Amino acid sequence: MQVYNLLLNELKIINPKNNNNTLIRFIYLMNYTTTNTIQKLKDSLALDLPGQHFQNLMSPVEAHEKYRIVPKDHKVACVMALIHPKPDGQLYITYIERASSHPDDKHAGQIGFPGGKLEEEDESLVICALREVEEELGLKMKDIEVLGELTSLYVFASNFLVYPFVGYLDYEPKYIPQIEEVAGVIEVPLSLLMDSKYKTSKKMKLAAGPKLLVPGYNVDGYFLWGATAMISSELEELL
Repeated sequence: MQVYNLLLNELKIINPKNNNNTLIRFIYLMNYTTTNTIQKLKDSLALDLPGQHFQNLMSPVEAHEKYRIVPKDHKVACVMALIHPKPDGQLYITYIERASSHPDDKHAGQIGFPGGKLEEEDESLVICALREVEEELGLKMKDIEVLGELTSLYVFASNFLVYPFVGYLDYEPKYIPQIEEVAGVIEVPLSLLMDSKYKTSKKMKLAAGPKLLVPGYNVDGYFLWGATAMISSELEELL
């Protein structure tokens, strides 16, 4: 009934005077409340990925090749785009606000996916991503279904080659954030990623150089940009 009322309220505001964004939002909201969305996403991840072109749509620099030229001394990190349901019937994706307790952390205070550096004890890249979710958010890795992997991305500011995975938790998570690493948890409806009104640009200070106008997503007062936005853009294309 909650889903029905939500869709009905969206439908009531659709009229010929509205722009297309309202209709698009309604269609995607309806799609993301169906039970086959996760299977469709899993199937899409098993095919050829949208790849660099759609990541570049959210690139903060015009020199896109900076995200592709990986030096020999690079480090490896793995992140997880974790999708889950909530009582309103929609599917959500979990982002975190990184703690600012580490002065040498170039991503401190930024919004990102749960994840971190590949450790020697990690048996594989995906195990690294799952381990980081368990450590940073207190969620059991055994409960997460790994749907697939997105296109890897080199983050030149921190010299990390990032491997993004997509996971699904079939219940609403109860987070236990690791306070040393996580300042906050942000849950964003998948339908929001598809709504153009949440895409914007903002002047941001990059790792080196002056402030630049960079693209990103504006969600709940937070600005998702950089590698996080680039990964989200590729995921958006699969939805």
